[in-house]
Amino acid sequence: MPKNDENRYRRGVGVMLLNSHGKVFVGARIDNTDEAWQMPQGGIDKAEDPWDTALRELEEETGISPQLVERVTVCPERLKYDLPVQLRTKLWGGKWIGQDQDWYLCRFLGQDSDVNIATKHPEFRAWKWIEPSQLPELIVPFKRPLYEQLLAEFAEYL
Repeated sequence: MPKNDENRYRRGVGVMLLNSHGKVFVGARIDNTDEAWQMPQGGIDKAEDPWDTALRELEEETGISPQLVERVTVCPERLKYDLPVQLRTKLWGGKWIGQDQDWYLCRFLGQDSDVNIATKHPEFRAWKWIEPSQLPELIVPFKRPLYEQLLAEFAEYL
């Protein structure tokens, strides 16, 4: 990758949220009619701490308040994904070619009734709990390698 492309990755975070049965939260994006499901994620605001971002994004996307989330571990390295070329001009005003993310494994301490995707700015049209092993098959293909790496990184906790 050319050196100048390094600055073309949006800094972000992601959360692998486990319920008490060891299943992972996924949502179907409101802006995508494909049958693709993803874990909560989002961009870091200027001068925002990655963990604070993870809690904020989780609440903004799922309605789950921070006190219902226990941090288990963080992926030891940031993970990147590249957007397909045809999406690069459509997302984020064409500024980014992908994302460079901190990923957190967290435990959900609440009940399903604490989840509310009908947030102020909804991102998901549906949600469900799935087996961790199902993640790669349900995500959009360009994020599949990142999800497979996450499963390997968090394997001892899953």
